[in-house]
Amino acid sequence: MKAPALQPAPKLRRIEIIANEHSGSVGVGAAADAEEIARTLGFEVHARAVAPHDLRAELTAAVAAKPDLLVVIAGDGTANMAATLCGAEGPLLACLPGGTMNMLPRALYGHRDWKAALKAILEDPAVMPVAGGEVNGNAFHVAAILGNPALWATAREAIRDGKLDEAWRRAVYAWKRAFRSKLHYVLDGDMHGKAEGLGLLCPIVSKGIADDAPGLEAAAVNPPSMISVLRLGLDTLVLPFINPMLGGHWRTHPFVKTGETRKGHVSGRRRVHAILDGEIVRLPKYVTIGFTPVAFRALVVAADKGRPEGGGAAI
Repeated sequence: MKAPALQPAPKLRRIEIIANEHSGSVGVGAAADAEEIARTLGFEVHARAVAPHDLRAELTAAVAAKPDLLVVIAGDGTANMAATLCGAEGPLLACLPGGTMNMLPRALYGHRDWKAALKAILEDPAVMPVAGGEVNGNAFHVAAILGNPALWATAREAIRDGKLDEAWRRAVYAWKRAFRSKLHYVLDGDMHGKAEGLGLLCPIVSKGIADDAPGLEAAAVNPPSMISVLRLGLDTLVLPFINPMLGGHWRTHPFVKTGETRKGHVSGRRRVHAILDGEIVRLPKYVTIGFTPVAFRALVVAADKGRPEGGGAAI
């Protein structure tokens, strides 16, 4: 597999840093600590801790300020939001790990914590154009899964919040919904049919396509029975898409069909459940799919050559 092509980093001077100190592994004082790291290395820095309900407004203002680099220390939803706001023409972006799964940060920086990642990218920077996808206008930059398998993520969220009774109820609901209705999918590349779930992988994490491939890897999952699903264990598409860092050998299963796609659509009897970069979304019955060749430009560690240890192509 070919590693993504890196570009030389421009001269960096002004840095905006936004930290959600209420998120996952960020911690109180993260904004001040990040500011100190950047200032010690000679950068002009504007850093602040932001409450969760103010994140969109603060990210929008930070992008509008046109810094050379926007640094975000937060969870997966905030990372996805920041990447979408920056886009291909906006500031360079560093999404540092601060959440539970840290899907995009781990793809970009491996298993570094946010302090180590920040220091590394400022000392040895390179630019990586990152491709992405969109579902009904909702962007994702790592992975998405559509259909009933996404319902298991609601149980995961309840477990993460320590609500075990609610997690059990949601797991039972997901179990009951399994196999009751299928998605109809039509993708370019002559990939079409019915499936229990449809996964979409961006090049940055896909083992099935090269990083410079002009499309997403699509995986239609159509197991014949619940027993077949259980036999998958950690190799099911449910777990890798809920946490792509788990990886797995799911492509070898006979009821998984894979291909490359740039556009298409999905429809269901009811509204379509989805997970986009780890965040749960409920979509209408008819859903469009698209590919974005350059969704945003990430600042990464040049020495990694586009493939950090523990990151990069993991699924």
